Amino acid sequence: MKHRYIISALAVALMSSACSDFLDTSLDRNQTGETIVTDRSSIWYFGYAFYSPIGYGYTTIDNNIFATASDEAQQTSASSQVIYFNKGMLNESVNPLFYLYQNCYEGIRAANFFLEYVADGKGEELLAQNRNLITDATNYKKDLESLAWFKAEAHIARAYYYSELIKMYGGVPIVESSQDDGQMIPRSTYEEVVEYIVKEIDDHKDALAVNWNDYTDREGRFTLGAALAIKARVLLYAASPLHNESNDVKKWERAAAAVNELVSNTSLSYSLDSDYGAYFSGGNPLSSSETIYAVRSWSSNTMEALNYPIATQGGGSGATPTHNLVSAYEYIGTPDPSDPYANRDPRLAASVVTNGSTWNGRIIDQSAGGSDDMAKANASRTGYYLKKFLTDNLNLTQGQTVQHNWVAYRWGEVLLNYAEAMNEAYGPDAVPAGFSMSARQALQMVRDRASSLLPQVTATDVESFRKAVKHERRIELAFEDHRYWDLIRWKDAMEVLNTPVLGVKVSKSGDTYEYEVTEVAARTFHERNHYLPFLRSEIENSNNTLEQNPQY
Repeated sequence: MKHRYIISALAVALMSSACSDFLDTSLDRNQTGETIVTDRSSIWYFGYAFYSPIGYGYTTIDNNIFATASDEAQQTSASSQVIYFNKGMLNESVNPLFYLYQNCYEGIRAANFFLEYVADGKGEELLAQNRNLITDATNYKKDLESLAWFKAEAHIARAYYYSELIKMYGGVPIVESSQDDGQMIPRSTYEEVVEYIVKEIDDHKDALAVNWNDYTDREGRFTLGAALAIKARVLLYAASPLHNESNDVKKWERAAAAVNELVSNTSLSYSLDSDYGAYFSGGNPLSSSETIYAVRSWSSNTMEALNYPIATQGGGSGATPTHNLVSAYEYIGTPDPSDPYANRDPRLAASVVTNGSTWNGRIIDQSAGGSDDMAKANASRTGYYLKKFLTDNLNLTQGQTVQHNWVAYRWGEVLLNYAEAMNEAYGPDAVPAGFSMSARQALQMVRDRASSLLPQVTATDVESFRKAVKHERRIELAFEDHRYWDLIRWKDAMEVLNTPVLGVKVSKSGDTYEYEVTEVAARTFHERNHYLPFLRSEIENSNNTLEQNPQY
């Protein structure tokens, strides 16, 4: 693989204070090595540059969420990129996510460049340049502090990008220099990249800010909590069956210790948001104690326009939840024969628009002749619409917009990571010395936030409790870009992603709705699809140094 590092792609600017609700990390591609301004402002330009390529989960595929690649959702449009995942058609010529591979290396390149730019005291020299260090001592001290944070953040950025790369491709080339000398860099193994990520985080975590409470203009940058969350997720994946075929308990113990490092850190103050449904809407994640790291963006109505019901003016149906997912939500009371969605886990109503519920200012009626008749062109084929992340009743015809902040790491996931790793390492109820709680206690915290009426998890052995954890991840993390990768790392994808996607056909008899479960689409997943393919062009550019994943 040949990496071409061009300085021209690195310059960025921080948004003005009037618009400082997120970082503007757009890359300035007009700069060259000769035109880069060398002063202290350039430090911040290059510092923010390595944030630019961070994944924004609302636009992963088909400009929408990645849930349609799993059994969570079905893309309404027949002409979509996700079809290559749904039909197992990925190959060395077709990989709709390959842009993420390129983006990750862009971010790594930007982090490498920044670290080289400020190395050996050059950053401190620039900060002292053309300023009175006596009269401007306070600002100078703040700048030195910020520079130190940026240096640590650059290392965490590299860890983040490599964590995303190995999730998709397994082992990848490790690149630590921004200089393009034409060297062909072979792939490191998955395990080698894991160790590189862990070292980056362990070596630099103590130099990170704990939070940005006193520096609101720096919100959106990595903190200690974000770094520990990245490490915990990486080691959880590394301990999972795809990468731990012998089920080495030491890997699970290491994963459990990594999550516990975050959970037990008294300097951090994360907690579950009291309102699961409202948490994901608008600007709420930015002020919630549940958020560890969120990717911010301009206000827009793209998510609503893509995913509102087709009967809503401006709506496109988009990613429609499957009955496979909906049927997995537990009952919290006696089932209602006339309404299969009543008395269910409240996370269903918070995440999915079901027939007969109120959405966009009307009651959704998908029966023949109803406002959302399933026979209408581009209506949901599953009988459901997406609710999670969306703002209700946004006026699309008048261009009304709202914030959509992608939550990359949150406390709910951390607790589930803890429950899984602890169960596999020590069982459901053990609390070894130095650990904060048992796997069961962590799982119960997530379920209690959803509803105190949910049935108790009674599993007492590792295997049964594992099923409970998998179920909880499916429900709690629905549509958040976890399901596909969970199925992959658990090696459940060959079964689950070869199962047809189901929906319901809605009809009406008098005032009563009736539901018939139907097969919406077949799905295909091959053994080779546990990893994504590198594009043939990338392999050729590397003079075949980059080795393709098996069976592609």
